[in-house]
Amino acid sequence: MKYQTKLDLLETEIAIKFIKDNFERDFSEAMNLTRVSAPLMVYPETGLNDNLNGVERPVNFDALHLNKPIEVVQSLAKWKRMALAKYGFKEGAGLYTDMNAIRRDEEMDNLHSIYVDQWDWEKIINQNDRNLAFLQKTVQKIYSVIKLLSYKVANRYPILETVLPNDIFFISSTELEEIYPNLDRKKREDEIAKKHKAVFIYQIGWDLKDGKPHDGRAADYDDWLLNGDIILWYDVLGHAFEISSMGIRVDDKSLVEQLKKRGEEFKLSNPYVQDILNHKLPLTIGGGIGQSRLCMYFLKKKHIGEVQSSLWDDEYLSALAKENIHLL
Repeated sequence: MKYQTKLDLLETEIAIKFIKDNFERDFSEAMNLTRVSAPLMVYPETGLNDNLNGVERPVNFDALHLNKPIEVVQSLAKWKRMALAKYGFKEGAGLYTDMNAIRRDEEMDNLHSIYVDQWDWEKIINQNDRNLAFLQKTVQKIYSVIKLLSYKVANRYPILETVLPNDIFFISSTELEEIYPNLDRKKREDEIAKKHKAVFIYQIGWDLKDGKPHDGRAADYDDWLLNGDIILWYDVLGHAFEISSMGIRVDDKSLVEQLKKRGEEFKLSNPYVQDILNHKLPLTIGGGIGQSRLCMYFLKKKHIGEVQSSLWDDEYLSALAKENIHLL
């Protein structure tokens, strides 16, 4: 059957605002987060830019009255931790921000664009919180906000009703490998998401039995034993749909272990890493929740370009138009 959007362009824009306003308010209240302003660009030598998987090239440029190279952020994973200390947040409280980034090496498809928009969030925890139980409790809290949003969207737009399970299912990347040893990573996610509809896959970064991690993770912010992804099943595309990547952040010990694993000891001298090693930054938990992803999911769109304005080549746009997909 040919794809048909549930809402036209103007209705879509109105619904996007409805979703973002409601989620942002409920999420910040549930998590005790204060909204702050965030940078679009940083100096590379600070170590604050997100290196993602370590191979993506940040957008860089110069400015007339600045004598140093500048990078557009790829995410704010590290900046947020520094901001918590700078702004004087207390344990149990945190911040969130509208994060806008450009990822020039992104492989563009139905779910990926070179433009990234997230609610990036971070909050202060203590040493006793650095465990799997605390991580799972936080995930459940976030999932409850997502589920509440599903009710609000269905009430406003009955045609967009989405039924989510009462609880999110937890599974480690190692357990997932044991269940589906002959499938690749994405197919494993598809199978577990199709079965449980809402899943948190945790412990992503360290190698599995086949010698490779479940997915790439930077070595200098998530603790690979205490992180993971919130994944929902998406009927519109017939596969798993990642909504959020999050985790308890590295302490001095896990930071050094992970940098050594990646052969990135050269980062030990940058200011951000030094502040963690010297205990100048608080222990934190944080993550990112895709704004366009969330809108795409609840508006039942087939392409992320239907809920965000980005750039695509003409040939690609023509191919989408033949599928009755029209981008913003």
